[in-house]
Amino acid sequence: MRDGTIGGNGFGAAPSDPGDGWDEGLYRDDARSYAPGPGQYSGGQYPAQPHAGGGHHQGAPYPGQSYPGEPYQGESYPGEPYQGQQIPGQRGPGLLDDDGFGPPPETESGMGSGPGDGGGHRRGGPRRQGSRKRKVLKWIAISTAVLVLGTAGAAYGYYEYLAGKIRKGERSSGATNVAKPKANADGESPMNILILGSDSRNSAADAKLGGAADSQGARADVIMIAHLSADRSNMSVVSIPRDTRVDIPACTDPKTHQSYAQTNDIINASLGRGGPGCTLATVQNLTGVYIDHWLMIDFAGVVKMADVVGGVQVCVKNSVWDRPTKYIKHGGSGLKLTKGNHTIKGQQALQWLRTRDAFGSDAGRAKAQHMYMSSLIRNLRSQNLFTDPGRLNHIATTAMEAFEVSEEIGTPKKLYDLGMQLKTVPPNRITMLTMPHIADPKDPNAHYVPSTDATTVWSLLRSDVAMDANGKAKTSATAKPTPSTPQGPPAAASATIPVTVVNGTAGTAGNPAVPHRAGGIAQALVTAGFTKAAADQTPKPSPGTSVVYPASSGAQGKANATAVAKALKIPASNVKSSTTAQTVTVTVGADWKSGTDFSKTLPKAGGVPTSADVINGADNKGCMDVEPIYRWQG
Repeated sequence: MRDGTIGGNGFGAAPSDPGDGWDEGLYRDDARSYAPGPGQYSGGQYPAQPHAGGGHHQGAPYPGQSYPGEPYQGESYPGEPYQGQQIPGQRGPGLLDDDGFGPPPETESGMGSGPGDGGGHRRGGPRRQGSRKRKVLKWIAISTAVLVLGTAGAAYGYYEYLAGKIRKGERSSGATNVAKPKANADGESPMNILILGSDSRNSAADAKLGGAADSQGARADVIMIAHLSADRSNMSVVSIPRDTRVDIPACTDPKTHQSYAQTNDIINASLGRGGPGCTLATVQNLTGVYIDHWLMIDFAGVVKMADVVGGVQVCVKNSVWDRPTKYIKHGGSGLKLTKGNHTIKGQQALQWLRTRDAFGSDAGRAKAQHMYMSSLIRNLRSQNLFTDPGRLNHIATTAMEAFEVSEEIGTPKKLYDLGMQLKTVPPNRITMLTMPHIADPKDPNAHYVPSTDATTVWSLLRSDVAMDANGKAKTSATAKPTPSTPQGPPAAASATIPVTVVNGTAGTAGNPAVPHRAGGIAQALVTAGFTKAAADQTPKPSPGTSVVYPASSGAQGKANATAVAKALKIPASNVKSSTTAQTVTVTVGADWKSGTDFSKTLPKAGGVPTSADVINGADNKGCMDVEPIYRWQG
C-alpha cells in the first residue's frame, strides 16, 4: 500500500522485509490522506474486490473475521509475506496444475473451460470430486484476500491511533551555533538525545502527584544526555544536576511566541523560558555537543511507564523516609522504604526519582535516577518484549501517551526505529554518570557549576569515545581508508591565510582562563607557516576547541580552515562555518589547556573522571546511601 490505495492485484505493493522494521509502504510519515477511497473498506464491509467470477462482491460483512480496527486475533501482522504460499489470485508456477489450486475447469454456468478437459461434465451428471476440492480452495483464497485487506485496514487504523497520541514540539527554540557533526569514514553518525523530566503541574494529574500546586510554570527536574555511539555498540547517559548555574541563551517559546532574553540562571529554569527546545539550546552551548532529539516526560507519565513495565528494582542501604524535618522544612518526596531491595511502580517510582534530600543532594538524586534507569533497561530486556507483540504494543502505546518528543521524530515509525537502535546496546556497554561539578560561588550551599573535569566528559561525547572499557579496540584492518582525493579546492598558501586565535580555556563564564593560551597557539601556527596568525586579546569561554571560517568564503574558506586544523592536529569534524567570523578563527577550548598538539588531549575509552560518579548498566548490586536524619525504624 505504497500510496495508501489498493494495488491492481488487490493486495497493494509487495511487503518489505518483515524483520524488525516497519513496512514503509503501509506506514508513511507524511500527512497524505489514508481515508478509504471508492471500493475500499468503509463501514465494516468488504473492500470492493473482484469476485472470482468476474463481478464485484460489495457490502457483505466479514464472515467470521474481526472488523478493521479490532485487535489481531492470532493472525500475522499486515505486511508479512505469505509463508510458503503464492498470493491468492496470482498466477505462478505450480498453481495451475492438477493440484486443485488453479481455477476450476468449469465456469459458473458449468461449461468446461480447462485446457484439454473435453468440455467438462454434463449438466445434471455426476460432479467430479476434484471440482468440489477446487471450489473449497477458491473460497479459501477469496477469504484469505479479504483477511489481508481487513487486517491491513486495521493496522492503518491502529497506526493513526498511535500517531494521534504523540505530542510534539520544536527541536530547538534558543540561540545556539553548535553544528551537527559529520559522519565518520563508515558513513555513521552518533546520536544524542536530551531526556527531560518536567515538574509541571499544568494538568490535574500532575498537580495531584507533584504537590506544591502553587508552583508556577515548568522546570526540568531531570536533564540527561543519552549518547548512542556512531557504530551503535555503546551508550552513555550523562545527568546535568538541575541546580547547575549556566548561561541560558535567548529563547522564544514556540507555543506562546513569548521571547526571553539571555540570562545566567539555574539550568532547570530553561524549560519555562521556551520549552524543551530552550533547554536543548542551553545544553548544546554548555557542552558543545549537538543534540539530535529531545524526549520529555511529566509526573503522570512516569507513573504510567513504571506501571506498564511491571515495576523497577531499586535498593537502599537503610530504611528511608523522605519528608519535612526540623532542619529542612519544605517538601520531601514522601518516599518510604525499608532497607534492602524493592520493586517500585506507580507513584512510588515517581517518589524515588524526585527524592533529593534523603539521598544527600541533587547529585545524589541523579545517581538514584541512574540506578532506576539501569534497572529499567535490564527489566525490559529480560522480558523479551520483541517476541511478545501484544505486550510490546501495550508498552509502546503507553510510552507515546507519556512522552512529548521533538517534532522530527514525532511519528510512530521514527520512534519505533529509535527504540530498535537503543535495544541493541548490551547493559555492560551502557555507562551512566553525573556531570562533574563544584559549588556555585554565588550560592555554594544550593547550586553547582561545572568543574574542570566536566570538560573531559564533554570531550568524550563530542569525540564519540566510549565511556566504558568493555568494547573491543578497532584495528586498522577493519577501518576504511580515508579517500586520498581532496574534496573541494586546495587550501591557499599558508602564509596568505589570516588566522585569529581566541582563548576559550575558561570553559564557561566565571571560570579562570589559562593565561597567554591564545598567544602560544598563534606562535605555533606562525612556526608552521601561517605567518598571519595572531591572538585575540579578548577571552571568550568555550567548553570545546573549534575552528570556524566565514560562511561567505564557501568551499575555499573551508579548505583554508581545514589546513589550519591539520597543522594543530584538530579533527576535521571540529571545522565549521560561521556567519559572524571575519577570518579563520581557532578557539582554544577548556578541553585543550596545554600543548600545541590537540590530538594528545583526546580521551581514551573508559577515561571518565572519578568525580563523575559512574554506574555501569550491568551493575545490579548498588544501593543508595541515606542521610541519617531521613532513616527510620522500619
